[in-house]
Amino acid sequence: MAQPSNEEIVRRYYEVQAAHDYDAAGALRDPDWYCDWPQSGERVRGNANDRAIMDNWPGGRPSDLSVRVVGSEDQWIATPSNTIQRVIGSGDFWFADGTSLYPDGSTWFLSVLIQLRRGKVYRETWYFAPPFDAPAWRAPWVERMA
Repeated sequence: MAQPSNEEIVRRYYEVQAAHDYDAAGALRDPDWYCDWPQSGERVRGNANDRAIMDNWPGGRPSDLSVRVVGSEDQWIATPSNTIQRVIGSGDFWFADGTSLYPDGSTWFLSVLIQLRRGKVYRETWYFAPPFDAPAWRAPWVERMA
């Protein structure tokens, strides 16, 4: 049987995360896997720690969660539902972007950098950002996106 391509591995990885299949996600990860959340200054090292975060989620394991945001205060804990809109890359380096819908009704943008090693997910870096109004002073030099 042919080995899956790196693109197939990345797409499968997002599928199992969306399905909350933590065993399958762990099987797709390199033994040295880690995930960085630069905005909160945190690194999750190892599949067991990622799973423990999900198992100890305040109020019980999230049911509609495919993006994990964890900070030092409860105000940073949210259970968004995300939509990956694009997965692009080549070789061992991949990028995904999309949106996350939070329980308060807000939609945030997300970007994920993912690195593979030996056919496994090795490193992830997740960025989350809320939308904001464009400043009026830039209007003469920009196009408004739909």
